[in-house]
Amino acid sequence: MIDPRTIPVVGVDHHLPPVSPQRCQPEALRERFRAPPPWAPEVRQEPRFTDRPVMHAAVLIPLVMRVQPTVLLTQRTAHLPTHAGQVAFPGGKIDAGDSDAVAAALREAREEVGLWPDAVEVLGTLPEYVTGTAFVVTPVVALVDPAHTLQPNPHEVADAFEVPLAYLMNPAHHRRHEVLWEGHLRQWFSMPYYDGRQERFIWGATAGMVRNLYRLLSA
Repeated sequence: MIDPRTIPVVGVDHHLPPVSPQRCQPEALRERFRAPPPWAPEVRQEPRFTDRPVMHAAVLIPLVMRVQPTVLLTQRTAHLPTHAGQVAFPGGKIDAGDSDAVAAALREAREEVGLWPDAVEVLGTLPEYVTGTAFVVTPVVALVDPAHTLQPNPHEVADAFEVPLAYLMNPAHHRRHEVLWEGHLRQWFSMPYYDGRQERFIWGATAGMVRNLYRLLSA
């Protein structure tokens, strides 16, 4: 398996403008999803490296409405069968009992980190993102009440933490990586963030979905 931290950085997008602080505030975010401008996601699909059937999944992109808004992320436990140990949004596969991707994302957020739906205001969805592990993921963007109390599930979540939304919406923190692996050229973004205790290495599908959110908010 690739250790993404060891792959050289081939570029950083210093030339792109950050999203303004005003656009990261609740009413501006609501308006952007109510009436989105013309835009296109930048990252849609990773090279596939598994033969297993496609599975549909959903993740919640929780925007915690603090004075300076943050993005809630999780560190997955090391023993999980897919994406073990990685930084991720709360989420998982869409079950038969889920009415749609939004319901699946809310259910998974409740099961993984104890984020109850009454603390969440769903804004909308981003375009599907297809991972190399054959998940077709619907990202569900939502505002989260900062008064929420998390209860991470220790079986799935090693840690839950927040990253300033302004940090992630600044392309000067978006690093590009490239490597030839198993005959495929793999490219991805990483957005390492030091939270005062440790580096949180955001990369791959999670970083790709953050990049798409940047493209929507900056359009």
